Amino acid sequence: MDRRATRRKPAALVIGAGIAGIQAALDIADAGFLVYLVDCEPSIGGRMAQLDKTFPTLDCSSCILTPKMVDASQHPNIELMTYSEVTSVERQGDGFQVRVRQKPRYVDVERCRGCGDCAEACRMKGRIVSDFDEGIANRSAIYVPFPQAVPLKYTVDPDACLYLTRGTCGKSFKCKDACPVNAIDFDQEEVMVDLDVSTVIVATGFDLIDPKTKPEYGYGVYPEVMTGIEFERLSDASGPTKGEVLVNGKKPHDVVFIKCVGSRDSHTGVPYCSRVCCMYTAKHAHLVRDKVPDANITVFYMDVRAFGKGYEEFYDRVKRERVTYRRGEPSEVYKHGDKLVVLAEDTTLGKPVEVEADLVVLATAVVPREDIGSVADLLGLERSSDGFFQEADAKLRPVDTNVEDVFVAGCCQSPKDIPDTVSQAKAAASSALRVLVRAREALSSKVRS
Repeated sequence: MDRRATRRKPAALVIGAGIAGIQAALDIADAGFLVYLVDCEPSIGGRMAQLDKTFPTLDCSSCILTPKMVDASQHPNIELMTYSEVTSVERQGDGFQVRVRQKPRYVDVERCRGCGDCAEACRMKGRIVSDFDEGIANRSAIYVPFPQAVPLKYTVDPDACLYLTRGTCGKSFKCKDACPVNAIDFDQEEVMVDLDVSTVIVATGFDLIDPKTKPEYGYGVYPEVMTGIEFERLSDASGPTKGEVLVNGKKPHDVVFIKCVGSRDSHTGVPYCSRVCCMYTAKHAHLVRDKVPDANITVFYMDVRAFGKGYEEFYDRVKRERVTYRRGEPSEVYKHGDKLVVLAEDTTLGKPVEVEADLVVLATAVVPREDIGSVADLLGLERSSDGFFQEADAKLRPVDTNVEDVFVAGCCQSPKDIPDTVSQAKAAASSALRVLVRAREALSSKVRS
């Protein structure tokens, strides 16, 4: 179904609603311009919504992000378009004609009040792997990604719902019967929306490398081996374990962190430093010490790159918390009895070492999103040799692209931490505002003439 609405101009399109996209949208909207904030997920928030704490201050991630998410949802100049995808972008005069596909939620968002009765009643309750919780927990076929989701509206997973995949859900629709406001609507269809915008900001974020590209570490073989983002969900108070660090139902006594998993590695095709791994590993080590005070904690590293404000001080603090840093890249993780053993060469001592572990956490490399190629083709953007979007000039035009009036922000341009992501988002918003002001002046001139 097509829907073409009359849009007032000038307006901006922000693709991606993580912290970068949200910040850019808020800055533009606060200046009085209309912003369409588009994200493919049912909720805004992006990767930052998955985090427990932020380094080096150890502030609660959701305490920082959630107010911004709410501000974006309530701002009169921001139109949220979640569970949506940009399907075409065409230059039209001084602006762009954009088509957005809004996927059917099979839930009437006007009626849904987020009570969760439908998810409780779903026949698939607890049987669908939760992507937001990185597979540590399960969800229903009808769900919200996390409790603080914005908008707090339920979505039916079309690949998991028995009715949508098989045409039947038993003798009755459990979710429809449970919904007190009759919000479930399996007759919904996708909607195509056409937008006229003057500028575009791309803030599509990043992926993490598949740790199975380093099979020597046993990820996917041993349940005691997990990634850093999985550990975030484990340690988060709103996560599956309510913030308890549990492995096989028990608190781990020996914990090993392995840095640079995939980064700076020609074998994985990731020759660059992912920048955030050193500090989030230090943060994770601190969280283990806080939650499991008697744990033995070891960090294997090649180098420590504590480059930001307060980062070196935080790294020193963690070392004082009885965290052992050993220089050396582990060669293998294997099972011995009921323990894992991490085999590595300690390059400081110049000899091989074996460290037992109940839990091994891998600091995996930041890589371009899987769909970055299609987004680049959509907008005509160039990509750098590392696969991220190419900026026009790293020193003088760090948010500009090869396409006029299209800007980039956040980790879609390169790996970066949250402060640098927010800074770049604000820079992209400032550049976009220049285009919007110019478009408004041109529009005013046409009206006067």
